[in-house]
Amino acid sequence: MAQPRVDTPLESRILPKEFYEPFISQSSNHRIEDPIRALLPLEDSPGVISLLAGKPNSETFPITSMQFTLRDPVTGAEKPIALSEQELAKGLQYSPSAGIPELNDWLIGLQEYSHGRKRGEGWGLCFGTGSSDLIYKVVNALLDPGDVALIEAPVYAGIVPMFHATRCEIIEVGGDSHGTDTKGLRELLENWPAGKPKPKVLYTVPHNFLILEDDPYYYLYFGDAPRPPSYFTLERDQPEVGRVIRFDSLSKVLSSGMRIGFLSAPQVIIDAVILHTMTSNLQPPTLTQVLALRLLKEWGYDGLRAHVDRVAQFYHAKRDVFEGFMKKYLGGLAEWDTPEAGMFFWFKLKINEGDAGEGDSEAIIRTKALENGVLALPGTVCHPGGQKTAYVRASFSLLPPDQVEEALRRLRQVILDARAEAKAEKAA
Repeated sequence: MAQPRVDTPLESRILPKEFYEPFISQSSNHRIEDPIRALLPLEDSPGVISLLAGKPNSETFPITSMQFTLRDPVTGAEKPIALSEQELAKGLQYSPSAGIPELNDWLIGLQEYSHGRKRGEGWGLCFGTGSSDLIYKVVNALLDPGDVALIEAPVYAGIVPMFHATRCEIIEVGGDSHGTDTKGLRELLENWPAGKPKPKVLYTVPHNFLILEDDPYYYLYFGDAPRPPSYFTLERDQPEVGRVIRFDSLSKVLSSGMRIGFLSAPQVIIDAVILHTMTSNLQPPTLTQVLALRLLKEWGYDGLRAHVDRVAQFYHAKRDVFEGFMKKYLGGLAEWDTPEAGMFFWFKLKINEGDAGEGDSEAIIRTKALENGVLALPGTVCHPGGQKTAYVRASFSLLPPDQVEEALRRLRQVILDARAEAKAEKAA
């Protein structure tokens, strides 16, 4: 069947609900709607007197007022913000499993502001307790035991257990600072064994599966070139619209403890996630949402943009300090690409003198570095298959310059000691 032309109206390029039926997992298909939660929206209908839910009476809650101080994203001036009686009452009460409607509406507007995707263009949105909560639920909505998932490696180590829990088969796809190895991916798919189930998730339209776009550092970009467009943005101009499932987070720029994540995806996927929420944690915390909504409405979209730009420049400066000490202490002992977003360096240890070598960072980082008072993440855990790698992940977000210098000085000595051991073993 021929694909729609890109110049046809977007409405005719949105994939129908039936398209997603082969992708939804058996466990998701067996979930049923919570009958009480399904009726909750009707409480707001005009003239309805609700005897439905066992909501505690707010008069019994010990918190009677709440105020926080908000820093202006442009001037830096501080302003006290007090929640109204209605806002506090809402924040302390149960709320919809998808998130409070007012916040979801604001975030839908943010996706248009940031990615050019409007309401009604084949996607919906729901709120979660951080993007990790939503990733876990989407993975469970899509994967059955034995299904195949392609994962770009290296990958955030925290998502690997989520995929393993589904008992799916994980196949790594190579990537680097420029993104996915598309040539290798194409060769992998075009030579796929005839009797083996095709992958359900990652990429691309010619091979009929979905893209899971986890982009928590979108708002922490500080490269010199314009911010790269998201898959969510690019999809709008494709022949078929509805293959991108995007995970966003404001936790990194507002508060990691507030767990502010949201999912933009075809409504079928949104519905599956909401069903999962209904039968697990019921809903994301209402008070977090009310606080976030009040803050975001106070700033507006331009104010949020000013804030995240300011935060990005903060991490830009932290990166430069960290890299300066890396050059001082790890020059010739490691190699790396300078990060343009986020809060990590991903660098390769050169264990064998005079040879970049692949090596293995696991024992060096997990044991020897720790014995010398340095804690970092060995790159092995960023590969779902757990294969050996010489790479290490190190965060530059928190440490002051003197601690950065001391950490990298210690790491230098660890690498030099490892080199000496390797040289002695080779000579023996």
